[in-house]
Formats: sequence, C-alpha cells, structure tokens
Amino acid sequence: MAEYSGRIGVVGSNMIDLVTYTDRMPAPGETIEAPEFELGFGGKGANQAVAAARLGSAVSVVTCVGDDMFGHQQITNFKDNGIDTTHVHMIANKSSGVAPIFVEPSGENSILIIKGANGALTPAHVDGAAETLAACDAILMQLEVPLEVNYHTIAWAASKGIVTVLNPAPASTDLDVSRLAGLSFFCPNETELATLTGMPTATDDDITAAARHLIAQGIEQVVVTLGGRGARLVTQDKVEEIAPIKVTPVDTTGAGDAFIGSFAHFLASGTDAPDALRRAARYAAQTITRRGTQKSYLTAEEFAGV
Repeated sequence: MAEYSGRIGVVGSNMIDLVTYTDRMPAPGETIEAPEFELGFGGKGANQAVAAARLGSAVSVVTCVGDDMFGHQQITNFKDNGIDTTHVHMIANKSSGVAPIFVEPSGENSILIIKGANGALTPAHVDGAAETLAACDAILMQLEVPLEVNYHTIAWAASKGIVTVLNPAPASTDLDVSRLAGLSFFCPNETELATLTGMPTATDDDITAAARHLIAQGIEQVVVTLGGRGARLVTQDKVEEIAPIKVTPVDTTGAGDAFIGSFAHFLASGTDAPDALRRAARYAAQTITRRGTQKSYLTAEEFAGV
C-alpha cells in the first residue's frame, strides 16, 4: 500500500520535455549528431505533483496548458498519475510549455524553457480553486508561472494556516522577497540563494547568513539544496545538515523537483521537516540513477524496496 500523506496542491507549471542525449554540447555555429532523443512530461509544477502522487499523496494541480496536442497529452498524463485535473485550464491560441533539454554523458543537463500557456496562469485561477486548495495540507509553487500568482497564493494560504513551499526556480531577480512573508519553506539551491539575496554563498557560514537574511523578511524556514553536498535546513535559531546520498548519476534532469515533491509528501504525512528532507534526499538520489524526468520517479512500493 502507498503511504498516506493527506492532500497536496500544486500551483504551477507543466512542460513537455524534449530530451536530447549528446556526447558533448556543440560549439556556436557547429552542428553535431546526437545519439538519442526522448519526449517526456515535465515542468517543475507537474514534476513535483507526479513525485508526490507516486508516493501516495492525493494531489490537485492548478495550471494552464495550450490548446495543442501537448496540452491534451499533459492532461491525460496527470490523470494517469491519479492527479486531480479539475483546475487544469486549456488556453486558446496558446502553445503548451516546452523544455528542450540536453543531457551529457556525465548526467549533467542544460535546459531551455518556453513557458507558453504557463504564462497565462492568474490569481483568479487560484481563487477559482480555493475550495480544493483549502483542503490541502501543503501547497507547492515554483517560478515558471507569473510571480503575482505565487505572491497571491502565499498570502491566501498564510491567511488559512496552510503550509506553503516555494521552489524559486528558475531564479529570477524580479522576485520580490518582501512579498514572500508567511511562506513556510523557501527552497533555493545555493546559486539561486546568491542571485535572490545578492549575498555570497561560497562558505557554509555565507549560506546560513543569506538564508537568515530571508528569514528576517518573514519567510519561516529556508531549505538550501547543495547538489552533491546534500542540503541545509535553516531556521531563525537552528541549522540542520541533510547528508548527501551517493549514487552514480545517469540523468540529473528533474532531480530537484523529485526532492521538492517528495519532501512535500513526507511533510504532509506528519514527518518533521528534517526527517522529511532526509527521506526526500534518498528519493531524489534514486531518480538520477534512471533516465528521464517523471518516468524516473519511484512509486511508494519501489522506494520502499531501495
């Protein structure tokens, strides 16, 4: 049986991943042959939703798709993963979001983002889903949709006492940190943390200081992901180190989303934040031993077996 974890709402993006596996990246003006191509489902919001759903969470998404074949496929994929699509909106005359991804033999990736219909998501869509979101134990957000949507969702959720998690990716210097007051968990990587605070993140002390700069502005807790060095949970008065899980990477695409989605799952199940992060680190590590984004995400039964 999948682990019960309550309900999770995801207000955010969806993309179609266009994944090219290449021996190396081409130089400017150069054309090279790549050995493999795959098409898959992605987008930070959709990825996080699928990770949580596969682990057993009851997930609802608030998102926009284009009125093209990708949009219809995205809706089918949500349903196939047991995700509530009541608040998926198909936007006329808009393409769905797409993400061309280039994966090198080391597993490292480079990604382009075309938002498409994701740019049409509005605070009104969130208000229309208020009854569904009010029943959630946690709400996840990212930056692949208009920033006003996130500000609105955070303020509304804070007024209802609902846990919120914002993954500030892709990083945007337009993000107004002062409008994140009341956010439960802010989850940047160290590069995003530096970009958003304008502070150095070269040392452990730097990272903690930058995180506490955000906490001083009304964010409750900051989770800084550190790649191969694990993660760090920073509160006003504590720092908790989350040890890395050593695996041989095959494809790191979507690993950050697997981490956030599974963290929300474990958190909503009643696990405290440090333990939820440790479980999420184990979950995300397993996904990078497989190719692809959502298709690399384990079910609760698969995760229990590793």
